[in-house]
This record gives sequence, structure tokens and C-alpha cells, in this order.
Amino acid sequence: MYFNEKSVVFLNGEFVKATDAKINMYSQSLHYGNGVFEGIRSYKTENGTRIFKSYEHYKRLKYGVDVMGIQFKYSEEELTEITYKLLELNNLQDAYIRPLVFTGENMGLTTSPETNLVIQCWEWGKFMGDKLLRVKTSRFQRPNPNSCFVEAKITGHYVNSILSTNEVKSQGYDEALLLDMNGNVAECSGANIFMEKDGKLYTPPRGHIMAGITRATVINLCKEEGIPVEEKHFTLDELKTADACFFTGTAAEVVGLESIDEYKFPMDWKTSHGHNLMKLYKAEVLEERVQEKAL
Repeated sequence: MYFNEKSVVFLNGEFVKATDAKINMYSQSLHYGNGVFEGIRSYKTENGTRIFKSYEHYKRLKYGVDVMGIQFKYSEEELTEITYKLLELNNLQDAYIRPLVFTGENMGLTTSPETNLVIQCWEWGKFMGDKLLRVKTSRFQRPNPNSCFVEAKITGHYVNSILSTNEVKSQGYDEALLLDMNGNVAECSGANIFMEKDGKLYTPPRGHIMAGITRATVINLCKEEGIPVEEKHFTLDELKTADACFFTGTAAEVVGLESIDEYKFPMDWKTSHGHNLMKLYKAEVLEERVQEKAL
């Protein structure tokens, strides 16, 4: 699904076939989850291949390795250059890109001094599809920010996402919604959330959530388009009075919700701010908005 005999990855300074790439079975990342990753998308535009928000993604990757005490030498510019070359070698334009920093062998609980970098890419449609999602509130909470760095994409943190997704999908739902330790809405298993109420959008503030790059892009689009948006805490009960709701994420892009638990959002999705932002976001990543502004 993700690679074939022709696929190329970047591994520790070299471009190698994915089938030839080897990892250390004693890696601390494999045993304890001390690794950092990113999810990035590239798009085919009229001006050629474009990696969307590459600098921002790689800046967040470097934040993650820093807080985890992992040694790392690459700059955002170097990583971007490598990634464009990787896309070229794999003959990809519309692609999903997965950089992963993983550590060397160490069965102790201090960070291994050995660092490895692999960057992979493959063709991948919208992670959550295009249909409106049936979402269920998970019994698992978003991690307490005093227990870890919740804004870093640490590999081990995503056990929380796997638990919540397995839970709700086994019950026939599409996605899981997680609350924070205070009982407020946080995010879904792998994307941020916005709700629409009386013509205004609300999204949880930073602190208990992943500081999503797509989330930030959507907030900026709202400001440019005059769509009222506010970052504030809200409860599950408040969410179940909303007119409409949507998720945002690099893999998911912008995707609407049909329902949360037993509550069905009453607004026609096609008339919602979310649907409009879904189209605006697509135009943004394809650089079509830049062209419109130029005209």
C-alpha cells in the first residue's frame, strides 16, 4: 500500500530503495516510542510540485526532537530540499510525506545518543474520506499536558489515538472524539475540531491539543474571508447544540461531520462555513488563491 519495489526513501543521508532500508531492532523508538514524526502533503499545481507549509512542518519536527532530547543536525531548508528530491525520485506530485526521526539502541530510559532520519512518501487520498463522518465520544482522554509535550508529534503519544479509534470503529463509527482532562472537547484521534454555532466558528485553544498546521491555516482563511472564529473551550454538551462541525488535519484536510454520538448536526453541510472552508483550503494548497489575489 505504501511502497513497492521501485519506491525510494531518504535514510540517514542517502536515497535508497524502500525494500533495502534496514532499522536496528534494538532501537529505543521501537521499544519505548521515543521518536518524532510529521505528516506533510505535496500538491500538483499549475506552477509544479508544491510542498504545503514545509517550513512549518519541519519546524514542528525540530521542536519535537528538541523536547525529547534527540540530537538532530538538519535545518528546515535542508529537509525541504531533500523532500523535493525524494518526490522527484518517486515521480510523485500529489503525495503524503512522512518524515520520522528515530533513535538508536538503548534499553535504558534516557534518550539514545544515536539519531536516524527517514523520509518516505506515497500517494494517499484524504485520510478520512469525503463523506460526512459519524463520530463517537471516546472514553479515552487526550493526554494531560503535564504528563508529556502534547504539541509534539511523538510516536509513542499515538497509542492514545489507536486506543480511541479502535474503540469507536468496533462500534461502527467513523472517528473518535477525545475530551481533555477537564471534560472539554479537545480533538479527534488525528485532527483538530471546529464547530459552527449561529454563524460563528469555535475551536479549542492550544494547551491540550495538537497545534495543527491545517488548523492554523483555516483560522487564517477565516480572518481573510471575514468568517467569525474564536478559540475557546467548549463542552460536549455545547458541541451537541452546534449547527455544524468539521475536522482539520494535513492527512484529512477539511472534512465535515454528520453526527456526534446520538446528535445529528442540523445544518446542511453544503451551506456551512466548513464546506466553504473545505473549498478555500483546497484552493490555498493549490495556489489558486494566490492567482486570484494577483488578478
